[in-house]
Parts: sequence; structure tokens; C-alpha cells
Amino acid sequence: MYLHNYETIYILKPDVTDDINLSIVNFYKKFIKQNGGINIFVQHRGRRHLSYNIRDYYDGIYLQMNYSANGNVVKLLEKSMRLNDNILRHLTVQQDQK
Repeated sequence: MYLHNYETIYILKPDVTDDINLSIVNFYKKFIKQNGGINIFVQHRGRRHLSYNIRDYYDGIYLQMNYSANGNVVKLLEKSMRLNDNILRHLTVQQDQK
């Protein structure tokens, strides 16, 4: 199966502790790796002010993940993020092959 490069950005609630933040990052890294993803790179973008309120939150903790995987992994990942109460928003885009 062919692997594409993806970038997923997700926003955590601002009241999430560092321990929970780290456990969420490790969970998704392990989740991608177990489902056949490779080259997982995570960047903490920090706490930022939101342009508009999301569930009565004005701030959020931004995280960015870059990885190579197939479409099924992305579908499972987004479903898992949708069900996680600590994640306010998420977005996955496929990056161009250069």
C-alpha cells in the first residue's frame, strides 16, 4: 500500500495539564505507528488565542503532527480525535509529493 505525507494540526483545551498533553501526543504517535504510519514528527506550537470562541474557550494549545501513512490511518485518527473531549478542533491535509 502506498503511503502519503500528511499534516494534522489539532487544538487542545487550554486547561489541559502538561501530563495529559504529553499522554495525548504519545497516544497518537503510538496509534499512527501501530497502524502502519512512519516518519512521525510532532511540534508543539504553543498556547494561542483563538479567532473565535470554541465551546466557550478563548485560548487553545496547538500541536502539529507530520507523518507518512495511508488513507485508512487518517480516517481512524480523525475518528479518534473527534471522540476525544480534550481536543477542540483538528484538521488533516495531504502534503504534496516533491
